[in-house]
Amino acid sequence: MQLYDDERFFDAYARMPRSQDGLAAAGEWHQLEPLFPPMTGQRVLDLGCGYGWHCRYAADHGAASVLGIDASARMIAAAQERNAAPAITYRVADLDGFDFPQAAFDVVLSNLVLHYIEDLTAVYRKVYHTLRPGGCFLLNIEHPVFTAGIHQEWIRDDSGAPLYWPVDQYYRPGPRTTVFLGETVTKQHHTLTQILGGLLQTGFQLKAVEEAMPPESMLSLPGMADEFRRPMMLLVKAVR
Repeated sequence: MQLYDDERFFDAYARMPRSQDGLAAAGEWHQLEPLFPPMTGQRVLDLGCGYGWHCRYAADHGAASVLGIDASARMIAAAQERNAAPAITYRVADLDGFDFPQAAFDVVLSNLVLHYIEDLTAVYRKVYHTLRPGGCFLLNIEHPVFTAGIHQEWIRDDSGAPLYWPVDQYYRPGPRTTVFLGETVTKQHHTLTQILGGLLQTGFQLKAVEEAMPPESMLSLPGMADEFRRPMMLLVKAVR
């Protein structure tokens, strides 16, 4: 069963601030939003759309059509309930099952999905195929320093305060296990060379590369100041 279709896991995910408050609660949004091209008249594909926050953003900013796909039926149901709009279509589909029609989209978005994918290059090729010439690929992936962290957890002192972020086997890509919302989750570690070099080898031109940092307005939230001690997310804008 798809992890996000597990009732207990999905309920825990639903209680996260970014699940409840959307883009306003996403620490990376103040950096990701400026990377979006003008949405007016654009055909948009959201790979792993989750609750559909980015789909709704595209529609609200003038996109002609938005297709959000997600492997989780629960996620798609939540997206249809929370973020429906006439321009948006939601569909249950994973990256392997989606057909990626040729030159069908102006913008492809992937937010916090690709660190679950073993073969990044295969996805890059599909995205390149489905974008029109000049089309934009926006991706947010967990940073290699984060995925190379041992169990993606701080080394802490006796009081529980974080001492440092351990990184090991950085140059060995592949599966890494961590505990997320009480469940053991397998992610895929990719080096920075794989993430960015793979885009270049596919034929994309890199337009922006940013390491996400929380905004000053969020630093008072529990644990948020520690996000300045190591990067968690990598934001990339590439163009076909």
